[in-house]
Amino acid sequence: MKHWKKFTQQEIKDRVFDALNKNVNYLETSVLGVPASHLDEKVFNQDQSFVKGAPFMSTMAQNPNHIGCHTQGSSESFFAGTQGIEREVLTWCAVDILKAEPDEFDAYVASGGTEANIQAMWLYRNYFMKVFGIKREEIAILCSADSHYSTDKGANLLALDLYKVKVNEEDRTIDVTDLEEQIALAKNNGVEAFIVVANMMTTMFGSVDDVTAYSSFIERAQMHYRIHVDAAFGGFYYPFSSKDENMSFKNPKISSFTLDAHKMAQAPYGTGIFVVRKNLIHYTTTASASYVEGEDCTLIGSRSGANAVAIWMILAKNGPFGWFEKIFILQKRTDWMCAQLDELNIAYYRHPFSNIITMKKQYIKPEIAKEFGLVPDNHHHPAWYKIVVMDHVTIEKLYGLLKVLKHTAASTVPVD
Repeated sequence: MKHWKKFTQQEIKDRVFDALNKNVNYLETSVLGVPASHLDEKVFNQDQSFVKGAPFMSTMAQNPNHIGCHTQGSSESFFAGTQGIEREVLTWCAVDILKAEPDEFDAYVASGGTEANIQAMWLYRNYFMKVFGIKREEIAILCSADSHYSTDKGANLLALDLYKVKVNEEDRTIDVTDLEEQIALAKNNGVEAFIVVANMMTTMFGSVDDVTAYSSFIERAQMHYRIHVDAAFGGFYYPFSSKDENMSFKNPKISSFTLDAHKMAQAPYGTGIFVVRKNLIHYTTTASASYVEGEDCTLIGSRSGANAVAIWMILAKNGPFGWFEKIFILQKRTDWMCAQLDELNIAYYRHPFSNIITMKKQYIKPEIAKEFGLVPDNHHHPAWYKIVVMDHVTIEKLYGLLKVLKHTAASTVPVD
């Protein structure tokens, strides 16, 4: 790791409070033109005895606005201190986790994976239109059938056609025959450029797409494309469980990534991350946001600086070695659960470098799914139910499910 390191609790406090001291203090300065303030002290306790030793709560109370993208040019100088923390944690994510070259990326903390994925689609739509003169109706989104529903949202919002590639039922890999057919169909429909959304651990199955399949078939069809990797779930897991550098910025075919710190990193909701190669994010700059210092190229606009601080604090507390250990333990716990399911002859899918186990519905009665909070792929017509092995999903809790399954496995028949 080039930049990411572990901090002591005192170092974390010192770093965050130093950043807050560099931000505007609404109570102590004569700042009159900013349309914002600290949180309402009549509702939110800002007494020093309450926030003195709490860097995250102090950041929430001071309410910094991180509008814009702080990895390029200037930004709102009122919040320069906590913007520096955001830049630092984005470097850890882009360089140390996703293998980008230092200063060869742009990034920002988004509201979540959905926004980050749509940011990518919006960016590449504009890129194809401005650079190649391709019409909007000649640009399409290409993804797998297991992709997150944010691709459907993005297609709808951006008025782009969406082509979904079938996956093989048992191993969730892309059906390359259907991939070739979807590309041919799109080309026949007048599509000239693809925005590819590939998966690094899908939400339901934890499956990982073969990005080489996408790039090779599109290149064979002589069409334009950009690949965005949806690593909302896998971004803080897969790079630590696998040595697959093909799913990183080491792969020149990949242009951007989504990560979600509020999944595996256990950060507060609203802590998605968008990372893209340098010299691309300006295609979403909104020139009319001229009152914003540095302008704005993000979908969300105004956003809480506390979210960036939360991610920084979590990664700083664990450090890279602590994070590897965390994922190692979850991998071993998932391995153990899979071994128990094998003994019970319960059919499931699990990518070898994932902590998601998705079981076929015929082994899971509805009352069992409800009791243990097993999530279906479709609440109306489930075919699969999943377990996500998180920090709180201990072997003790998994064993509780296994005890119930042992009583039903021998006589299990398909559940309608």
